[in-house]
Amino acid sequence: MLPEKIIYIAVLVSLIGYFFYFKNIFLGTTKPNLVSWFLWLLGPFLGVFFQLKAGAGLSVIPVFMAGLGPLLVVVFSIFRKNAYWKLNTFDIICGIFSVLALILYALTHNLAVSIIFAILSDLFAFIPTYIKGWKFPETETATVYLSGIFNNTLGLLIIKNWSFTIYSFGLYLIIANIIMVCFLYRKKILNMLYFRNEQ
Repeated sequence: MLPEKIIYIAVLVSLIGYFFYFKNIFLGTTKPNLVSWFLWLLGPFLGVFFQLKAGAGLSVIPVFMAGLGPLLVVVFSIFRKNAYWKLNTFDIICGIFSVLALILYALTHNLAVSIIFAILSDLFAFIPTYIKGWKFPETETATVYLSGIFNNTLGLLIIKNWSFTIYSFGLYLIIANIIMVCFLYRKKILNMLYFRNEQ
């Protein structure tokens, strides 16, 4: 187990990841799906509340950053004309399911069950961006997802009390971000594998 204060590195890594994301929004190359990003700011903040209630310490910082970053993305995108992805019906449906899971998350009195609803809410919010990232990887910036993998891994390494309510959301975020990075780099990964097989 690493010392808790090492988690402050996660704050720096998050800021670097979001710097490149904001830069590319400004340049018009990255176009966030606002359904995903708006819902991503809600779940982690509630997740932090329940994790602190369960006795978590500084290990909640990556989850808190997972909510703060999306809040800034939404604000920045709204004030930057044509900076966000055009929404479709499927995006809205995913958003509705995400909100329903979030409501159940907030109303559930069992911490373990509430965390599961928080994860489901975040996952439903992720689906529109997964689809966009798969079809149009050039509209995303991977640094923010890579920093999410690093930060939440760091968060797991400083956990003192390994209970489901404390580690589950961070573990989910690692897996969710790895999937997104694979979607964004799948063509490069496949080309590398193809090139290696040819040799």
